[in-house]
Amino acid sequence: MIIGGGPAGYEAALVAAQLDADVTVVEADGAGGACVLHDCVPSKTFIASSEVVTSYRDTEEFGVHSEGPGTVTVDAAAVHGRVKRLALAQSGDIHAKLIKAGVTLVKGTAKMGDDTLGHTHRVRVRPADGDAEYAIDAGTVLIATGATPRRLPSAVPDGERILTWRQVYDLPALPEHLIVIGSGVTGAEFASSYLAMGVPVTLVSSRDRVMPHEDADAAMAIERVFRTRGMTILNNSRADAVKRVGDGVEVTLSDGRVVTGSHALMAVGSIPNTADLGLTEYGVNVGPGGYVTVDRVSRTNVPGVYAAGDCTGVLPLASVAAMQGRIAMWHALGEAVAPLRLRTVAANVFTDPELATVGVSQADVDSGKVPARQVMLPLAGNARAKMAGLDDGFIKLFCRPASGIVVGGVVVAPRASELIMPLTMAVENHMTVDQLAHTITIYPSLSGSLAEAARQLMQHDVE
Repeated sequence: MIIGGGPAGYEAALVAAQLDADVTVVEADGAGGACVLHDCVPSKTFIASSEVVTSYRDTEEFGVHSEGPGTVTVDAAAVHGRVKRLALAQSGDIHAKLIKAGVTLVKGTAKMGDDTLGHTHRVRVRPADGDAEYAIDAGTVLIATGATPRRLPSAVPDGERILTWRQVYDLPALPEHLIVIGSGVTGAEFASSYLAMGVPVTLVSSRDRVMPHEDADAAMAIERVFRTRGMTILNNSRADAVKRVGDGVEVTLSDGRVVTGSHALMAVGSIPNTADLGLTEYGVNVGPGGYVTVDRVSRTNVPGVYAAGDCTGVLPLASVAAMQGRIAMWHALGEAVAPLRLRTVAANVFTDPELATVGVSQADVDSGKVPARQVMLPLAGNARAKMAGLDDGFIKLFCRPASGIVVGGVVVAPRASELIMPLTMAVENHMTVDQLAHTITIYPSLSGSLAEAARQLMQHDVE
């Protein structure tokens, strides 16, 4: 029994079905859950439209003359329509895959029942079509209910001027001036894409830099790009309240300043969808903030009850959610399984340029928590980057001081989400910088800088 059909839920269902289990998935929105229908897939599709606009920037440098980015118009209705179509298409593909695998899909909600029957768990299902609630007794239950945008009492979204990131695709036109509250990954991504589309953007950041939890060098490089392209960034500024005023919004900061714009996008984090599942009553441990407590094989404290994805608070990435779900089923159904290893998980921020990371962080190295040697190569010295006119970005590589084993990396570049893959494989497979350095790369290519960084770390006698 799987409650939630997002990446954690549907990937778990496919694994369980492959292992000949009788699988039922209960999902309120549709196959793929909020990730596919409202969050990750729509936002990255939206960003793809902004990337098309970006391609018109500085064309004269290449000997291609155009009227410039100002002449490019963005049809918001067409962009939003494409976002919604692709989300529904992806959901349909997942639905078909689950049905083909023999999974039973129920549109509705579910919660843990009042009692256990031996080694089974009772789950109460409420169908969305209004049919009567019924119970299913399952040997294994996976909680995979995801998370929802956090709403602040002083900044209540109205879907028209004050928005969550799920509501922007219903706007009839692009904002005249967008104020983004929150400079984490979500805030930075939307600020970047709207800026590329020609929308004046003000980014309100409560910290001294954008994306405070990312690599400092990378975050500052992207912040410099934002400012160069005209974004207004208010560092060390906390929004106390957001209110609608006529055809615009007023954002009141904690120091008394008031910032005005046409729309406000609230990007202040998410809360797990665990409040209505009956978990506490059933005896499942729920930690601070409502996150379900799990171990590295996705087990809760109740035997046979697992949890995966954003509702666990482990790492809010679709890739991690999917792996947590698979691991849960492999473990529950008796397959050999390796516990989740977050050190080998690559993450990406889809700004322009992108920011990708894997393995140990600069903070780990600087604090002495992880001994490592490092090198940072600006992309500006790469031949392919010069050809493409890429002045911003870099490759950073970390390795063990003596053995040269690669333990982490950072990439700031266009398509960093693709460039990080070789470093992820190196971290996962305990490869050395010598092995990376002896790998012949395409010339010219951005990936050539990965091998160059490795070559610069081959001196084993350097501490």
